[in-house]
Amino acid sequence: MAKPNSSKRASASRAGGSARPDSRFGNSARGNGCNAKSSTGRSDRNERSGRRTKYSNGVRRSAGHPQRSARGSVRDTSQLYDLIEGRRACTEALDTGVPIAKALVLSGATSAHSAADASLKELVDRLNTAGISVEEVPRAILDSMSSHGAHQGIMLRTRPFQYAELNTIIQRATSKNELVIVLDHVTDEGNFGAIVRSAEVVGAAGVVIAKARAARVGTAAYKTSAGAVLHLPIAQVSNLASALDELKKAGFWVVGSTEHATQNVWESPMNGRLALVMGSEGNGISQLVLKKCDFSCKLPQRGSVESLNVAQAATVMCYEWMRQVTCKQAALGEAHE
Repeated sequence: MAKPNSSKRASASRAGGSARPDSRFGNSARGNGCNAKSSTGRSDRNERSGRRTKYSNGVRRSAGHPQRSARGSVRDTSQLYDLIEGRRACTEALDTGVPIAKALVLSGATSAHSAADASLKELVDRLNTAGISVEEVPRAILDSMSSHGAHQGIMLRTRPFQYAELNTIIQRATSKNELVIVLDHVTDEGNFGAIVRSAEVVGAAGVVIAKARAARVGTAAYKTSAGAVLHLPIAQVSNLASALDELKKAGFWVVGSTEHATQNVWESPMNGRLALVMGSEGNGISQLVLKKCDFSCKLPQRGSVESLNVAQAATVMCYEWMRQVTCKQAALGEAHE
């Protein structure tokens, strides 16, 4: 099926990037109108989103969005905080200048009378040098506050994560080969963090998520992204369909990852300025968002399991984009942009 005429859409060029061409490829099909699931399929149906509000030591932890009282007024959230756990993520937070309010460290882990833990002691020394308050707490407290028990003896309390604007991501994408990941209500924070990590590794310009009914940057995302959320702009938007329109105006083509696509990812033009849409764990890509996709593709498979989960599928898609861009540049004798 021929790709619908896209002449009605603006194809304004951006700094360093070419205008969105009228045709992406020959006879490849656009995402159809079926009830599409992401290429993650049903393997994620039982994945439950992590709670993003916890209580610890009498303090409420929030992902940073305003809290409303029973009368509807917005109350002050300045005392709320996010948690970062794990040594690598905490080190990244220090390296990147994330505002840290306090560090919680496993009691006795760095004392002179205990078996020395060199990496933890070095991290605590850095915190002390930076003038950050360090409190030793029992393992039980760290375990109760941890999103999945992998705190490695240290947690940081920080101010809520600062999200970027969509325009910031667009302005950052200055070359003719750029990748933006758009998550259509992915709800599991661990999956979200893993996707951000893959996006950052392949050099994506940013990640776009919905403000409502979607995972936010919290403890699990800091951990599973290995700190990548601190290096890559993440934009929250109220309307994903409108965000895709803005990306198209900036010269991006939109591809939806769905197991109902007629072509696989190896046959698809996964290069250039590309906005990759990944659907939610249970419902995949919504009809409204799917209609905004210029084409769709799926992952080929030979085994019996229905499909990969959304984080694994996104990683494959990201690397296919990077592979095709690299091969195309090599064929044209271009330097990496």
